Amino acid sequence: MRKWLPLLTICLGTFMLLVDVTIVNVALPDMRHSLGASFGALQWVVDGYALAMAALLLGAGSIADRAGHRRTYLVSIGLFVAASLLCGLAPTPTVLVAARIVQGIGAAAMSCTTFALLNDSYAGRDRAVAYGLWGAVAGASSAVGPVVGGLLTEVASWRWIFFVNGPIGVAAMVLCVVVLPAGRIGRGGRIDAPGMLAFSAFAGALTYALIRANERDWSDPVVGWTLSAAAALLLIFLARERLSAEPMLDLALLRQRAFAGVLIAAICLYFAAFAALMYTQIWMQSVLGMSPIGAGLVGLPLSATAFLVSGTVGRHLHGAPLGRVLGGGLIVIGAGGVLGALLLGGESAWWALLPGFVVVGAGVGLTTATLGSAAVATVSPERAGMATGAVNTVQQLGYALGIAALGGVFTGGAQGSPSEHGLPTAAGAQLTLAISGVAGLLGGAVVFLMLRRGRATPLPDEPVGASAPITR
Repeated sequence: MRKWLPLLTICLGTFMLLVDVTIVNVALPDMRHSLGASFGALQWVVDGYALAMAALLLGAGSIADRAGHRRTYLVSIGLFVAASLLCGLAPTPTVLVAARIVQGIGAAAMSCTTFALLNDSYAGRDRAVAYGLWGAVAGASSAVGPVVGGLLTEVASWRWIFFVNGPIGVAAMVLCVVVLPAGRIGRGGRIDAPGMLAFSAFAGALTYALIRANERDWSDPVVGWTLSAAAALLLIFLARERLSAEPMLDLALLRQRAFAGVLIAAICLYFAAFAALMYTQIWMQSVLGMSPIGAGLVGLPLSATAFLVSGTVGRHLHGAPLGRVLGGGLIVIGAGGVLGALLLGGESAWWALLPGFVVVGAGVGLTTATLGSAAVATVSPERAGMATGAVNTVQQLGYALGIAALGGVFTGGAQGSPSEHGLPTAAGAQLTLAISGVAGLLGGAVVFLMLRRGRATPLPDEPVGASAPITR
């Protein structure tokens, strides 16, 4: 059994970073009452984590290659646990958001070492078994996050959704020192610090502009200036990557229709499938009066369906045309969002969400089962790591921007902003589901056309892992 201790060590880190994506949504109403947080602050609690991951995933791999994967993993767990403790002790929304950003930095560093550590620890058949078990743990982590979060929030306090990372993280750190192989410390690629900084600033500025527009108005001059700054920062990032000898993202990849289609699929997946779930949680607890654990259980059919479809259908999709798989999966997600919006009304109960969640889960399972392999299949082998990092980055960016953009839809559809007048009605949640559904349908159609007209790349027989599907 000792040979599986490295797998346990890696799975503990994966469990923490994925649970902390899903665990927060059910605790948001309690955070708001406890800290006196505004609606915009609640958005930042979720977005701070996702943005930090998105900003660092492209370049964190080079840092890990230089420092060593085990050392990077150990330090990142320590950073994650320390940030979790600060989250749990946060006296104000500002401190909580700042700690969540630090959590995201630790999560990005953990994420970029996972596959290298598995490869260093196992070979042959054991490696295949390890990847399979890791994938199962990743899927289960995403599924149980809302339930665990609801249970801890209801029985103890929202602060315990962060404190629980303490014992798990300490156990992972001890095992990391004792059982993980040291591995090789290579030169790695040159760390593109200016590129990372420009991309981080761009993503943060764009998200800030969207959230401020929700709280104030699009006519607010700060919104206009921030959007202009975001555009300038994006141009700086693109110029930096074009001129860099070792870019984080080779812009030539974006000229390949198939790879560009995969990136669009990734960003639409996380926008269409997951961003609205934050607002359905707020509606269920604020309007229906559901407990945190009850609201968390409502989202379980989405995660369970995604897990089942990915495991049962996904294995039969390798070799299928990319456009049909990715485009079709997004269209299924979009149909689920539209179905949820149609069934949800002012007098609806929580169960009105379930049919749409099941359909969305089926689409998520179809898409995530092949997304990582699709990214690698559309580029040359030497760009496989870069392609995987790009997909992981735009996934988190799509989620963060979805949270920010749908906030205005939610408050606009509700009878008064939740930050000012209390309880939102079902109309806000209904509109977020409708917009998410339309985004999925349109994104699916675009991806289908792009991949049909581009190079007809089938999926490889052996999947290459991107980050695990994160079902919120």
